Amino acid sequence: MELMTVPSATLDTLQQPSRLHIAGDWTLAHYASLKRECERLGSQYGDDTQVDLSQLGRLDTAGASLLAELLGAERLSRCTDELPDASRALLKNVYSSVQDYCIPVKEPQRPVLLLLLARIGCAVDQLWQDTQQVLGFIGLILQTLFLRLFQPHRWRVTPVVAHLEQTGLDAAPIVALLTFLVGAVVAFLGATVLADFGATIFTVDLVAFSFLREFAVLLTAILMAGRTASAFTAQIGSMKANEEIDAIRTLGLNPIELLVVPRVLALLIALPLLTFVAMLCGMVGGAVVCALTLDISPAMFLSLLQSDIGVQHFLVGLAKAPFFAFLIAAIGCLEGFKVSGSAESVGAHTTSAVVQSIFVVIVLDAVAALFFMEMGW
Repeated sequence: MELMTVPSATLDTLQQPSRLHIAGDWTLAHYASLKRECERLGSQYGDDTQVDLSQLGRLDTAGASLLAELLGAERLSRCTDELPDASRALLKNVYSSVQDYCIPVKEPQRPVLLLLLARIGCAVDQLWQDTQQVLGFIGLILQTLFLRLFQPHRWRVTPVVAHLEQTGLDAAPIVALLTFLVGAVVAFLGATVLADFGATIFTVDLVAFSFLREFAVLLTAILMAGRTASAFTAQIGSMKANEEIDAIRTLGLNPIELLVVPRVLALLIALPLLTFVAMLCGMVGGAVVCALTLDISPAMFLSLLQSDIGVQHFLVGLAKAPFFAFLIAAIGCLEGFKVSGSAESVGAHTTSAVVQSIFVVIVLDAVAALFFMEMGW
């Protein structure tokens, strides 16, 4: 077993010119003491000082970095001829790395207002890019649907039915329960406010108008955005991360036709049906509150509903459902295709799909409400 030699760096000032003797093993084990010695010697010798490396023992990267810092490039190039080839190459490589390294320059701190404007600009640019991608993806879906419309042998009925069960049948209980409770709350609040004006009878109209035109389709679409869009993104995103979509393309198949179109068609069928269920459950919730607190019997509730509420309100609410369904499915599938190769990416795009879907649904519903109001429908 080779014994370790205590390292040293000694400056001999009795000779002229002075001479710096380097000896022992310059290794990581002696780094702390060598570092202090180098700092002490750094200011005690001049450019004419000669260096003696003949007694240098073992050398590793830590010791080489200290020697390179202590001696400098020019002096190292003159005095390393007596060293073994391995030590000479190590010193050269370490010094080159030290010279190439530079302390990162700290960027000047920008004003808070400028940072705020920069973030707003980045958000607007990202919104524009996302809008372009969604519009392009919608066009791709419509093109695929149109091309397969006249090819019945290419229709994929089994996936559509499977997704219809997942998006429609499995979601019916939560949609029914939520809209029933919201209908009861709306009826209770309406009765409380209208009682001050002696117009509690109009609670029936309030519940019917709100659910037929807005609440039923909006609540259902938001639930589908949170439940179904996230599921579509996670399913397609996991396939993308596992390179299954690349395998589909390698087989000469179209991922839009296999993965996107069945999901879009299933949601196009499920969301209007769920909206109809939401309308019924919301008005049932309102009828229960009216019967318990306002002494309005179910028969009177139905009579007022038939006399005061026109069928156009039902059609207005139901007409918005297919548009919401198409956009929710398109956004959910598109975010799935954006997933990269990590689980973190799947989670990020799943969250993005839910946020985008809810945002688009609310904006579109507001625009539709203004349009129908101006049209007098």
